[in-house]
Amino acid sequence: MTYRELSMIEVKEILRLWLDGRSLREVSKLSGADRKTVRRYVETARACGMDRDGGTAQLTDELLGAVVCGARPQRPTGRGASWQALAGQCEQLKAWTDAGLTLTKIHALLGRRGVVVSYRTLHRYATTELGFGQRRATVPVVDGEPGSEVQVDFGRLGLIPDPVRGTQRVVHGLIFTAVYSRHCFVYPTHQQTPEEVITGFEAAWAFFGGVFAVVIPDNMKTIVDQAHATEPRLNDAFCEYAQARGFVVDPTRVRHPRDKPRVERCVSYVRANFFAGEQFRDLGDCRGRAAAWSRDIAGTRVHGTTRQRPAEVFATDEGPRLAPAPAEPFDLPAYSHPKVAPDRHVQIARALYSVPGELIGQRMSARADTRTVKLYWRGQLIKVHPVVAPGRRHTDPADLPTELTAYAMRDLDALQRKASAHGRSGSRFRGASQSTDVSRRGRDMAAEAAGADACEVFVFALSVVCTMAI
Repeated sequence: MTYRELSMIEVKEILRLWLDGRSLREVSKLSGADRKTVRRYVETARACGMDRDGGTAQLTDELLGAVVCGARPQRPTGRGASWQALAGQCEQLKAWTDAGLTLTKIHALLGRRGVVVSYRTLHRYATTELGFGQRRATVPVVDGEPGSEVQVDFGRLGLIPDPVRGTQRVVHGLIFTAVYSRHCFVYPTHQQTPEEVITGFEAAWAFFGGVFAVVIPDNMKTIVDQAHATEPRLNDAFCEYAQARGFVVDPTRVRHPRDKPRVERCVSYVRANFFAGEQFRDLGDCRGRAAAWSRDIAGTRVHGTTRQRPAEVFATDEGPRLAPAPAEPFDLPAYSHPKVAPDRHVQIARALYSVPGELIGQRMSARADTRTVKLYWRGQLIKVHPVVAPGRRHTDPADLPTELTAYAMRDLDALQRKASAHGRSGSRFRGASQSTDVSRRGRDMAAEAAGADACEVFVFALSVVCTMAI
């Protein structure tokens, strides 16, 4: 039993029980004090003149004061020698606790320094003087206006069957909790991709019947590209989604669960009350039952903090204040920063798109959805292409240099017209190019053109090469 100072009433009770004829063992059991402590106070009282045959009338304030003074060790500061020894090591103890060392390790390190104290004394000192192992005081935060905020978090639920893979697969719950009413919605998913997260948001807006003004998520990568306490950088695709749906994103700080306590507490509730002990056929079955659970069980329970039913509070106070739910699905864009290749094209989703201007080697900003690809240079939209399948290309002839357009686009008619403009040999090539034996006719015509002008020969040869390449 650890040392503690007994109050005056406790000392009087020890002496009263002893005067009643009880043994030290009985007194210790009835008073809750250690037997050695009982013996020390009894012996001190007897030394002060207390007689067992004198009755309880002897227990005056004067006698009790003398017993307490004589039984307790002399502590001018109210603390013992061990406590004073630890006080001399206060700075070092604080450094060790801040570094994450356990008290067992600190106790051993103190012994090496020659500071020998009991572990219990060290524990009392660390908890009372250094705040070791104590939780910080919690200040309740006002919930805000109805319909203003919803907190969002991912929580691992467990394993469910995946018929496609034929195995068990981990499922996570994307959990939405309305701050004011505590009404919650769970969207199970296997993946935490941008597509799945936005699909979960769309399902949440349909469940709540509207869109909240502010969304408070954690720093999930699908929403936040770079976390920061005051200036987080959001993902471009999700930022565009927030703009389309009309809500503001206010991410929490990294490793600060108290920034979203409403949904943080709901994660364990969802795992224990909805998922635990259930058998699901697949992900679709899990999603359907999660929506029903959110509506019929979580929404109708009496909340432990508000002492109200979340669904009822939401229906009366929050639902009417939400922005209208979206009527059309969101076309999720994909943002990238491709590099302009020497052929004046950029690769987006394994397809090629032409770029106007002299931007070879530069990085551009690209936005691609299901219909169009938009290319930006220094914040300016410079090109819009229709989406083509992977492996294909979309080239606008106007994006290429004038002198290379005919060659790059394999425009045979343009090459023939250019060859005809250089004389007799070039014009004869037009008829020869229509023959099936292009290579033989090309050699014969080249021989006839041996005396032609050098410029005519160059254009003629270029036309032959391009035609054979086609």
